[in-house]
Amino acid sequence: MALDLQSALATAQVAAEEAGELLLDGFRSLTEDAVRSKGVERDLVTDLDVASERLLVSKIRAIFPEHAIEGEEEVLDPLELKGYRWILDPLDGTINFVHGLPAFAVSVALYKDDEPLVGVIHAPLLGETFTAISGQGARGPAGTLKVSQKDRLGEALLATGFPYGRNELEHDNLANFGRFFYDVRGMRRMGSAAVDLAYLAAGRFDGFWELHLGPHDVAAGALLVREAGGLVTDGSGGDDWLRGGSIAAAGPKLHPELLARIEH
Repeated sequence: MALDLQSALATAQVAAEEAGELLLDGFRSLTEDAVRSKGVERDLVTDLDVASERLLVSKIRAIFPEHAIEGEEEVLDPLELKGYRWILDPLDGTINFVHGLPAFAVSVALYKDDEPLVGVIHAPLLGETFTAISGQGARGPAGTLKVSQKDRLGEALLATGFPYGRNELEHDNLANFGRFFYDVRGMRRMGSAAVDLAYLAAGRFDGFWELHLGPHDVAAGALLVREAGGLVTDGSGGDDWLRGGSIAAAGPKLHPELLARIEH
């Protein structure tokens, strides 16, 4: 029996929004002893990251017990398992969360093998939810999502981010930032790739690229952008954006301009 994608989307959205409520409760009462680093001092995890992932996993397992799950914090079913796989980011934008900034999100995506089927990004403090089903478009707070049709960097507002371990990396993205800096309308660094991709799908940003990301960072957002009419590739223009560590996304007219300046 074929999977009902509307049912999968409903499960993902309910789980993401319940996780968002959990995060909001913790956001208002976060203490220093609930925050830890994951090796690199600036790569933070909180008790709320873990609690949010456990909530997401429990909701999904209850409805789809046969599906694999890949979370950022605790749950990683073997990658060799083929078929349906949920890719979860229970709190994308942890540094924002810890510092009291509103740009953080819960990201939930369902894939079959390497193809995205369902994506949900819920930004609880911003009060916005973005959803997509493969082949059925993407929706946000104002209805149907559509990427920007800008074709010139001079008119473009771009978004990017920088890796936690930038001191040790050959490509820390700073040089890429400089290649765009003088030629674009503006640059934004929101601190959450999920929010960046949702905003790109909504036409708020015109382009987004980033290096050294994981699947949980981009799994849902990439589907949103694709279903909103945008192009998503890795930094070389290929298809390895989910696990290859780099992503470039924009409307079809501006996407070549991004690729021409990105080194990774």
